Amino acid sequence: MATKRDYYEVLGVEKTATQAEIKSAFRKLAKKYHPDLNKDNPDAAEKFKEASEAYEVLSDESKRKMYDQYGHAGVNGASSGGFNGFQGGFNGADFDFGDIFDSIFGGGGSSFSGFGGFGGFGGNSSPRATRGADVLMHMSVSFEEAVFGCEKKIKLDVTEDCEECDGKGGFDPEECKTCHGSGTVTREQHSILGAFLSKTTCPDCGGIGKTYKKKCTACHGKGKVTKNKTLTVNVPAGIDTGNRLRVSGKGNPGSNGGPNGDLYLEFSVENHEYFIREENDIYLEIPLTITEAILGCKKEIPTLYGNVKINIPAGTDSGDKQRIKGKGIDNKTNHQKGDMYLIMKVITPKKLNRNQKKLIDELNKTLLEDKVLSEFDNFTKKNAK
Repeated sequence: MATKRDYYEVLGVEKTATQAEIKSAFRKLAKKYHPDLNKDNPDAAEKFKEASEAYEVLSDESKRKMYDQYGHAGVNGASSGGFNGFQGGFNGADFDFGDIFDSIFGGGGSSFSGFGGFGGFGGNSSPRATRGADVLMHMSVSFEEAVFGCEKKIKLDVTEDCEECDGKGGFDPEECKTCHGSGTVTREQHSILGAFLSKTTCPDCGGIGKTYKKKCTACHGKGKVTKNKTLTVNVPAGIDTGNRLRVSGKGNPGSNGGPNGDLYLEFSVENHEYFIREENDIYLEIPLTITEAILGCKKEIPTLYGNVKINIPAGTDSGDKQRIKGKGIDNKTNHQKGDMYLIMKVITPKKLNRNQKKLIDELNKTLLEDKVLSEFDNFTKKNAK
């Protein structure tokens, strides 16, 4: 006959473990080895039996004290007859399996009810109210709509409580004849360890424990109706590509009285012909003639908020940058305001008439006297030798 393993070793806890730690350890093992969840594992049933036996003893303070003092011999009254000997613990309040198996099977699903035809663990097995799933929609907006905000209208199917029956699905309620008001139906399964009771949501009442003498014709007994609606959505100023906006309660419907999920709008912002956006800042390339760059000038340029005049300093090169504070995006989503950056681009003419060429030649002769140009020419001549 095989020697029994130490109960603490079975659960993987120290001898000083608290009841919470013991319960947590058994919860993990029960989920790992429960026969209903591990039908392909030939060792699952035996390991589950072993873990359950250890938990039955260590979760009871008086039995635990006896076990700590005398070992397995001290609890023979509970365990010597094998797992079917745990009659005092399965149905008693001091041997709490109910919430453990609820956590494994999700409350209203299949649940372990004991071995050898023992009763259930008690507790409310009615299906829980479940929130509906969220829905994601994509929305394209123009550059201006994203910058300044806007109103957008969207059409979508919205599921709501039926107004005719107040979301109940019918009139004149009565106790469900199939589940007798419990909301669940139970069937017995057998394994090498004994009998298992599998509880499922009642198919006739949907888990609410009652039916209606008269079904609502508006919702066909579902309690929910789907309508195609046009929603007006306020898009905040400063929205950017990839940002999401939540519209509460406009997602998929919940079940068993649970609330609807939410609708999320994910934005895609169109590019602008001239303005380039980087987070809350705006970049604009400013074309300059050679003379504007050389001599400097005053130039009127567009911003998001209208035209402004700026000074272009003499001797400006391509790539030079100017900053205009506060002329970026006024972002209402993060309460920040960006700046505007002007990037200078000197335009070199591709075609010149005779007079223009003559003027440029004369200008070039004077420009060759520039110190930087003359020093570079001298370096070139030396390098040729």
